[in-house]
Amino acid sequence: MSTIAVIGSGFSGLAASTYLGKAGYDVTIFEKNDQIGGRAREFQENGFLFDMGPSWYWMPDAFETFFNAFGKSAVDFYDLKQLDPGFQVFFGNKEIIPVPAGREALRELFEGIEAGAANKLDAFLEEGAFKYKVGMQNLAHKPALSIMEFMNYEVVSGAIRTHMFRSMKSYVRRFFKDPRLVAIMEFPVLFLGAKPSNIPALYSLMNYAALELGTFYPMGGMHKIVEAMQTLAVANGVKIRTGSNVQQIVTNNQLVTGIKTQTALFSCDAVVATGDYHHVEQALLDKPHRNYDNAYWDKRIMAPSSLIFYLGVSKKIKKLIHHNLFFDRDFDAHAMEIYDNPQWPKEPLFYVCCPSKTDPAVAPEGMENVFVLIPLAPGLTDTEELREKYYAIIMERLESECEDQIKDYVIYKRSYCINDFVSDYNAYKGNAYGLANTLSQTAVLKPSARNKHLDNLFYAGQLTVPGPGVPPALISGKIAAQQVINQLKPVKHETLV
Repeated sequence: MSTIAVIGSGFSGLAASTYLGKAGYDVTIFEKNDQIGGRAREFQENGFLFDMGPSWYWMPDAFETFFNAFGKSAVDFYDLKQLDPGFQVFFGNKEIIPVPAGREALRELFEGIEAGAANKLDAFLEEGAFKYKVGMQNLAHKPALSIMEFMNYEVVSGAIRTHMFRSMKSYVRRFFKDPRLVAIMEFPVLFLGAKPSNIPALYSLMNYAALELGTFYPMGGMHKIVEAMQTLAVANGVKIRTGSNVQQIVTNNQLVTGIKTQTALFSCDAVVATGDYHHVEQALLDKPHRNYDNAYWDKRIMAPSSLIFYLGVSKKIKKLIHHNLFFDRDFDAHAMEIYDNPQWPKEPLFYVCCPSKTDPAVAPEGMENVFVLIPLAPGLTDTEELREKYYAIIMERLESECEDQIKDYVIYKRSYCINDFVSDYNAYKGNAYGLANTLSQTAVLKPSARNKHLDNLFYAGQLTVPGPGVPPALISGKIAAQQVINQLKPVKHETLV
């Protein structure tokens, strides 16, 4: 039986491992941290249960596709609740716009803000449905190892119809003029790591996911997804070793022969590296076996890093719901300080997740679990003094917009920023979201899912295809697993379902 080593236990690592375990391989995951899940780890303090990373559950069909491949459904593992409103936006001067679930309620909201916007929303979402089908059910599943994968009528015509070569910024403004509607429609692409002017309009599929398919929450927290995937992985024979920091990928000519951790040498027939791609190549591989050099990585456009605060608040907070976007300052100015002139932002936009509004299990009774995130340029200097400066800025604005006292009721606080992303995940420049999904970093222009010098080394995760986000990470793991099967020949199955 062929043995496979998987580096990293985030969503892509767990997905790849489970598919390979089902196919009959002897699979072991090596995780450097003491808890699995990668950026989707959790921790508990003072009765509060915090998700450390992803907090948005979009594209429920992508999760179903994964679980269905093993004869299961999400409901077999956790209670999934749709949020209504899905999220709300604070625009400053005490103006708050909740974004409801359901097309009719959305139409009413849009029409009330801008005459004629309801019909334009219908047209926008109809085009988004097509993009979602082409993007998530076709393009995203291709390994993108050759341009020839995309040289057929369906893909080429689909790329044209999805406005691949038009920017999200110009596309949104074709439909809507009111700046509040523009902000609501542009915000989902912030998760893709670039300004709307640099993101292809194909990614309006994210609006379809957010507004039409809905925003959900797994009761008990996002780590419930990790626990579900761990259960499936173990059921398919996967072994998981936490506290196992891989220090070298051992090679012989054109093949990987094993990996070294801090304590042992592990022989294997193939490796799937789902940790930080840059770290894997620059720190674990000899120079002749690397796909890319440091000059290549320096030219990549990275998605943002983040300053995160995990807060336990000893009271209920007025005006917050589960997902809250604070667009009470100039969006373009903050975007420029991330992408054009990297620096700590003068007046940052920020996001607040308050899952205790939905889930009583994540905070003591009568209290709030609060997750605050400020997008930052990657690679900035990160100090405790800067973290505290921005904590004061954010708390002042949060209290003002919510018209509530909050800071004096914070009984637990933990910050997490660039240095922590580097320390915990070996994240290149401390990025939080991987590689930006710009046109010049799409499909075959992303870092390759296969090593070009070693026949049995494969990559998955947010720095390769299809890109950042939880559903793409699931797909990335599947792509890597299929490449392993193609290389080693299947033990049980010809292809993955």
